[in-house]
Amino acid sequence: MATNIPIWPGSSSFQSGDTPFGLYDSDSTYQTDQDSTADWCAKRLGYPIVDIELQNINFFACFEEAVSEYSSQVNYFNIKENLLTLKGTTTGSNLTHKEITPNHDRLVTIAKSYGAEAGSGGDVTYYSASVSVTQSQQVYDLTDPNFVSLENGTAGTDSIEVKRVFYQGTPAMTRYFDPYVGTGYGSDQLLEGFGFGNYSPAINFLMMPMYDDLLRVQAIEFNDQIRKSAYSFELRNNRLRIFPDPKTNFTLWIEYVKRSDRKNALKNGTATNVITDFSNADYDNMLYSSINDPGKQWIRKYTLALAKELLGNIRSKYSSIPIPGSETNLDGDTLRSEASVEKENLITQLREDLEAASRRNLLERQQDEADFMNNTMNKIPYGIYIG
Repeated sequence: MATNIPIWPGSSSFQSGDTPFGLYDSDSTYQTDQDSTADWCAKRLGYPIVDIELQNINFFACFEEAVSEYSSQVNYFNIKENLLTLKGTTTGSNLTHKEITPNHDRLVTIAKSYGAEAGSGGDVTYYSASVSVTQSQQVYDLTDPNFVSLENGTAGTDSIEVKRVFYQGTPAMTRYFDPYVGTGYGSDQLLEGFGFGNYSPAINFLMMPMYDDLLRVQAIEFNDQIRKSAYSFELRNNRLRIFPDPKTNFTLWIEYVKRSDRKNALKNGTATNVITDFSNADYDNMLYSSINDPGKQWIRKYTLALAKELLGNIRSKYSSIPIPGSETNLDGDTLRSEASVEKENLITQLREDLEAASRRNLLERQQDEADFMNNTMNKIPYGIYIG
């Protein structure tokens, strides 16, 4: 080789600051493994049989990149595995090498949006509004402040969505009691004279099974549907139409939500210190000394692939060099091709191993083991007890 090209001197002595980023330089285990890995890579590339056109800092840079790549791949998997649990939690705590316990907080948050629509919970406030109903007038414009008074906002100014209209017939329960019970009081007189649940000792009741109560209430409601005009309403856009025609003036109540509240997707307001996605989940570079031996072996192999790629780039500057009486071809392209395949295989292997250890796969494997154990136990005959 040309004498002006630096070659591997045969040994290295790592010092803090020799790596491009210094991510792990303070780790004593990392410092020791830098030199041994550089020596191993040089020998795997052919030293001392052939000269290796790399220096200490080249091997150190490859080693740092390999550790960072391993840390990145593992952290990327952990973020993907735990992001649903981590979303919305406060940032600032390094989650690397930490066990994340799944919880249902995000599922509850998602469920709240459905609960808000169903009126059974959620994080959207329901407000009340009153509509001044006029005798014989069926149609009312909910944007008209002359008829509508909102608990929060102003009719015609704030965009609202009506969720419930309290326009219905007298509940069947108030007409549940037989009008000829005991003293002959009808239900209205009974409720007004004694108060609901506070009956005179002179009133006689028969203890009946619960299904009799249900059948009686259903009979009253069915009678109303058949013989009376149904209390109902029709809501289209901002126009409310009620049935049947109101016979008197009264106040009708509705429940509504403000569309601006429902459309607000920033559940944490303007807070910027919460985990929202991959970009701000608190996973830092791994502590090298905490990586186990299988992980360190992966790092060594990836360091070798990076060193081979770098050496291939250097040797590819020229396809051949002259020697006395002839010339020799360099193997730069071959080294780069081999390095590319090795890097891809290592990344694929690591990702497959991580996926095999995912929470879902571990639970499925545990279930398979439990099923296998149950099947095995079912085939074992019971012992016969002889007293």
